[in-house]
Amino acid sequence: MMFIKVGLARGMIRTLLLAAAVPLAAAPSTAAVQTPLPAADAALPAYADMADLVLAAPVIADATIRSTARIKGAEAVGLAPGKQRFYVEADVASLIRGAAGLPARIGYLVDVRLDARGRAPRLRKERVLIFARTVPNASNQLQLVATDAQLDWSAALDARVREIARAALAADAPPTITGIGSAFHVAGSLPGEGETQVFVQTADKAPVSLSILRRPGEQPRWSVALGEIVDEGAGPPARDTLLWYRLACGLPRALPATSVSTLSPEDAEIAAEDYRFVIDALGPCARSRAISGDRGPA
Repeated sequence: MMFIKVGLARGMIRTLLLAAAVPLAAAPSTAAVQTPLPAADAALPAYADMADLVLAAPVIADATIRSTARIKGAEAVGLAPGKQRFYVEADVASLIRGAAGLPARIGYLVDVRLDARGRAPRLRKERVLIFARTVPNASNQLQLVATDAQLDWSAALDARVREIARAALAADAPPTITGIGSAFHVAGSLPGEGETQVFVQTADKAPVSLSILRRPGEQPRWSVALGEIVDEGAGPPARDTLLWYRLACGLPRALPATSVSTLSPEDAEIAAEDYRFVIDALGPCARSRAISGDRGPA
């Protein structure tokens, strides 16, 4: 394993360690009509994991690692058990996301998992995707949005990352969900017929609502509207799209009591049941990464 000059490495490491940490959270996001990436590669991380990284990262780059230096002692503070920290220098092949561009060679810290024998993987010459933010006053230095926000490159992973990044920057991207507003239920003329509408609160105050229709003898149908006009024919979002992610990972699991406080007990019960139907239809927001505790050296 190649080592870079110690004096240079220490200066860069101090710069990175002093960089302000930014929470890994939902950033901009996608259109109501999206084409999900075919789930042909079982080795891909969960969609929610990838969306977490892409939305948190102002800079996403395809790069090849040129050299590494192992970080020890005080400069490895916060290192999780079973991992090793490295200072990496890498050559940038392409910039997937990043408004200001990048120099041809960059440096950053990364934590990698050790194998069963306690050995780190060979990183030099590896092609990787990195998810990062820039470091003030150091144009060639990056800080990963999570300590391990470096993934081995593959064509399928690259395609998924680019698809999420494009969706995040779309003009009609759905906003970050912050909670649930009011909910209403209107009974139909026949027993078991009715419509529930749930208004979703968003970070930028953009209107988002859920509509659930029930007809006797039929399965309930639901749709989501990104705007003031409700299109009952729109239907639910496809799984593994950014709109699905916003809903599945952003909506509370149960309808808050405050949302139905003005309804009769009967209507409130139906509204809560309809909301549960939506949550069950969306399915779980499956993640495998330790998001909350793995933000990167601060």
